Amino acid sequence: MNVDLGNIWGDTSAQSVAGGNSLDVTTMNDTNVTNNQYTQSGAIAADLNANVNQVSGDADLSAQAFCNSASISTDPTTTQVYSSQECHASDPSAVLNAQVADVGGNANLSASAIGNSFEEDTNAPNAPIQNYQLNDSNLNSMVNANVWSVKGSVAVQGAAIGNSAQIIHYNTGN
Repeated sequence: MNVDLGNIWGDTSAQSVAGGNSLDVTTMNDTNVTNNQYTQSGAIAADLNANVNQVSGDADLSAQAFCNSASISTDPTTTQVYSSQECHASDPSAVLNAQVADVGGNANLSASAIGNSFEEDTNAPNAPIQNYQLNDSNLNSMVNANVWSVKGSVAVQGAAIGNSAQIIHYNTGN
């Protein structure tokens, strides 16, 4: 994505996203979830080239690439989750090239490349879970930025993560 933004009286935001497989499950019933995600491709690339100037508000720019992503949220009595994710893509990459100047607010710049991402949350008292993740790809995250004349804060972040899992089980007091 290529953007040229200037003379903006509010906030600006630009985001480039590229992904292989994505799953989002939300249920309030007793559930068995089976997730099998397999990505084998050349490159999964999110590139953002941005020229941003004379913005009175905030400037937010981000690039994100991922192979496999799963988010499962359940609130039943019993839930069972099996998740398998394999990333064999050659190059999940996120690249942000930015020229940012004369911003009245904050400037936030980020690029992230993720192989496999899994998140599950439930308040079910019976909730067995199995999570399998394999990543053999070359992850690349890069931010190239020139930033000047920003009246607020400047945040620049780059992250390359092979496998990530977050599992939250909580009790509602029932």
